[in-house]
Amino acid sequence: MIGRLSGILLEKNPPQLLVDCGGVGYEVDVSMTTFYNLPGVGEKVVLFTHQAIREDAHLLFGFGNAEERAVFRQLIKITGVGARTALSILSGMSIADLAQAVTLQESGRLVKVPGIGKKTAERLLLELKGKLGADIGAGGAHAVPDAQSDILNALLALGYSDKEAVLALKTVPAGASVSDGIKQALKALSKG
Repeated sequence: MIGRLSGILLEKNPPQLLVDCGGVGYEVDVSMTTFYNLPGVGEKVVLFTHQAIREDAHLLFGFGNAEERAVFRQLIKITGVGARTALSILSGMSIADLAQAVTLQESGRLVKVPGIGKKTAERLLLELKGKLGADIGAGGAHAVPDAQSDILNALLALGYSDKEAVLALKTVPAGASVSDGIKQALKALSKG
């Protein structure tokens, strides 16, 4: 199995790259998140990879970090989610957003990703619950403690958008109770 590539980036044709590793050119499919963070053509690049071997093809998928590859591997374990769909999910939303959608069981966020229908979104939420979020939180996704999750849900239920609710949640001190947190968040929203 090929787990990592380090070489010179020869071509960038979204979502595919060509990476020269010691004279061998590897074609690698990447998510748009990884694609936008790549160096220029002719520069050195390091990618974590996942190799998929099928009857008709040997495919290589590349990721900017090990966290993104781990989430990709979790996604492809789910029935009905192939590698292309998993890349589409990782291209359409950040790992933090995906973890938060799973934590809050919000299928609406997933349905916005091209290729994800309501049934697939619900299956993703069900199968990823408990597998995505806590361990992912350390790598950049903000893990939402229970009280903060309750505050966020309350703000969303009151009709505030995801963006407004998350911004208001940032004004709430970490140890605040749910009721105090909601009051402080509403106060911050009324000022804005």
